[in-house]
Amino acid sequence: MKFLLLLTVATYLFAQTIHSSVSSYYETKNFTNSKQKNDAIVYGVGADIHSANSAYKIAYEQGDTDTKKSPKLTEDLETAKLFLQYSYRVADKLSLNINYINILEDNIAITQGGQTYGLGIGYKFNIISLHINNFYTQYDDFNVNQIDTDIEYKTALNSIKIKFNLLTKYIQIDDTNVNSFTKNADENYFTTGAKFHLHYQGYHFGSAIYLGKRAFSVMNDGFKIQHHAMEFDETYAIGLGKNISNFVIRLQYIYATATELPMSNKDVKVSNTKLLLNYKF
Repeated sequence: MKFLLLLTVATYLFAQTIHSSVSSYYETKNFTNSKQKNDAIVYGVGADIHSANSAYKIAYEQGDTDTKKSPKLTEDLETAKLFLQYSYRVADKLSLNINYINILEDNIAITQGGQTYGLGIGYKFNIISLHINNFYTQYDDFNVNQIDTDIEYKTALNSIKIKFNLLTKYIQIDDTNVNSFTKNADENYFTTGAKFHLHYQGYHFGSAIYLGKRAFSVMNDGFKIQHHAMEFDETYAIGLGKNISNFVIRLQYIYATATELPMSNKDVKVSNTKLLLNYKF
C-alpha cells in the first residue's frame, strides 16, 4: 500500500505538468512444459510525469504464480517489484537517465532483495536516435552486468507515424557464490531484437522480436526484470491499441521459449496476455 500512496502523492504533486500519464495493467501467463510453474497473474500501476526538462517514471508490480508442488517447492510464488526512472534532457538532442529496480518480495527464489542500478545516455541524429543503457544488478549470490543499445528510426507517411527500433543486449554473469540459479547458465549472453510501431488516427499497432539466448535480463527500458533461473531463447510480441479521449487502451500478446536452468528443462513455452490502460493529462 505504501507504494500506491507514493504513486498517488507523486501524481498530485505534478498534476499541472504537460503530457504526463498514469497507467495500470493486468497480465496473465501460462507455462507449458515447465517443471515449476502452471500459470500466473500479474498486475501493476505506474505514472510518467514530465516537468520542464525532467521526466519521472514509477511503477509497482505484484504477481501471483501457481506452482507445481514438490518436496523442494511447497508454496505458490508471490512477487512484488518497484521500478523507478529519472531522465533529464540536457539539450535538444542529448538526454540522460538513471534507473532503479528493487525486487521487494520473492518468497521462493534466492533473488529476493535484488537491486538494479541503471545509467543511460541518448542522442538524436535527426530522424535516427541512439540510446545506450548499462544495468548492474546485485543479488546475494551473483551479479549481472548488462549493456543495451537501441537505434530508433522515426518517419511519417501522411498521417501514419512509423517507428522502428534495432536492439542489442550484452549480459555478463558474475558468480559470487556457488548456487543453483547460475550453475547451468552461460557467463555471457548476446541478444538482438527489433521493434515496430505504427500510429494512425488514434490506432496503434506494435510488434517485437528477440533472438538469441538471455538470462537474468532487464527488459522494457528498465521496467521489467527476469530474475528467475530461466534462459530465454526466442521471444515474439504483438500489440493493438486505441485512443479514446484522454485514455489509451492496449492489448498485447507475448510468446517466448525458454529453458529452466536448475534442472536443464528445455522446451518451456511462456504465453503472456496483457491489458494496459493509460490516462493522459
